[in-house]
Amino acid sequence: MNWNLTRTVSPLKSLAVGLSVAALMGATPTSAQDPFKVGMVLVGPMQDGGWSQAHVQGSEYVKAQLPGVEFDYLDKVNPADRPNVRASQVADDMIAQGARVIIFTSDDHKDDAVETARRHPEIAVIHASGDMAWPEGKNYIEQPNLANIMPQMEEMRMVAGCAAALGSETGKIGMLGPLINDETRRYAAAAYLGAKYCWDTYRDRPEELEFRVTWIGFWFNIPGVTLDPTKVADDFYNGGFDVVMSALDTPEAAVQGKRAAEAGQRVRYTGYGLATGCDFAPDICLGVSYYNWGPGYKELIEAAKAGTFESQFVRPPIDWSDINNPDTSSAGFVIGDALGAEERAKLEEFIAGLGNGSIELFKGPLNFQDGTPFLAEGEVASEADIWYLGQLLEGMDGASN
Repeated sequence: MNWNLTRTVSPLKSLAVGLSVAALMGATPTSAQDPFKVGMVLVGPMQDGGWSQAHVQGSEYVKAQLPGVEFDYLDKVNPADRPNVRASQVADDMIAQGARVIIFTSDDHKDDAVETARRHPEIAVIHASGDMAWPEGKNYIEQPNLANIMPQMEEMRMVAGCAAALGSETGKIGMLGPLINDETRRYAAAAYLGAKYCWDTYRDRPEELEFRVTWIGFWFNIPGVTLDPTKVADDFYNGGFDVVMSALDTPEAAVQGKRAAEAGQRVRYTGYGLATGCDFAPDICLGVSYYNWGPGYKELIEAAKAGTFESQFVRPPIDWSDINNPDTSSAGFVIGDALGAEERAKLEEFIAGLGNGSIELFKGPLNFQDGTPFLAEGEVASEADIWYLGQLLEGMDGASN
């Protein structure tokens, strides 16, 4: 079967543990003359202004760095846009057309990634956002040709939260949340911790911070299935929330914020996923936390080409000396025009504190939303504590499950 794949051809360290699969994959490096095909399965539109587009940009980086690499893409691989198409079926077709690496780009594809890796042991399978290749994780599966990759976005969500607090006049911050799982809970909690710290530390305001998350039910709008993110954003802006933080793959926080501002409201937003997220409404953008998938993908694809690909759980680092360096930082934050010079200086101070360790936000005492203890006084959360965050935190308004 053929899914009308989109192909572009261009001439143009991490936590990693696991088993080598050189023998399974033939252990024969591809010659420099042969095209090396990579299939990328995208959950949303290629140009969604967020998550999926960031993965496409990562592939462009790889092609520029590794001449001879070709990418095939199929986007909108999700139950709403392609209800009868499984991501593993798409991968099978890509492999039949010569792909040597398959990249699945959504937590929604985790079962498909495992199925593909098992069915095609000679193919390198990369799953963005999962943890099946993490031996210390709860979902570990011993599969030599399967790797996970996920940048350390928690830190940049803290930065976004700080920017939101610095840009708010009401102390009411709303978040457009996708579906509820470990990933989205930890990102929302990180944003809250950043906002709380910067509201309490840098703002001379008597109001208590109000931080509310409204989950729409998926990573983007599915009419008739999810809440309408346009309406949710409008409800925030019209309900006194003067900053809306996006945690979606799509830019409703920016689009509706621009309309509210044009109608005379004093509103701001933070973007998510794509470095150009402020371009939708630059005058009211406080900043955007974004992914830089390119260097991590390059390293894994290079290994696949050389026959040295191995199962690993990769968390590419943030380069705190330059968080927006395209070659060295897996996640960054672009400060928006809506943040004034004084607030920008405070945000940069906060970023420096995260980088040198003087600011540690996942540190006790912290309670879960229901009041039960999460971290005792002075206790610092482990990577697993944060990765598998089971509830939102005390002080946050919104559903935990």
